[in-house]
Amino acid sequence: MVTGRRARVLAFRADRWAPRKAAGQAALAVAPWDYPRLDEHDFLKAVHGLVEAAVAAGGKRVSVHLADQDAKILVLALSHRTDGDGDGGGGPVPTEVALLRTVGACGTHTDHDGHAWWALLDAEPQP
Repeated sequence: MVTGRRARVLAFRADRWAPRKAAGQAALAVAPWDYPRLDEHDFLKAVHGLVEAAVAAGGKRVSVHLADQDAKILVLALSHRTDGDGDGGGGPVPTEVALLRTVGACGTHTDHDGHAWWALLDAEPQP
């Protein structure tokens, strides 16, 4: 059964407050998606950790892309860069995100927009 297929994009200035702001706004954005068993702690920690990695990579802006399908929520944090911003890449997914109980997959990639960190969370985890 396919559920969801919603998406949201949030944008932030890449500063030390971005991870906390992003986690709070992302939680508000997915609340109407009706996943009562979503592990809020894991979700907040994943968003915070991914955005923290994006801010550390350099650049002036960070965007958080949220999407859902089949009771999974994708969180992607993108460090938008212009020529001369940062070193051109980013590190791996933070360990504290990769080890979260409801994170089924995670990774990174770089393209013309910048460097991205992503995690796929189970929105209806088994107890």
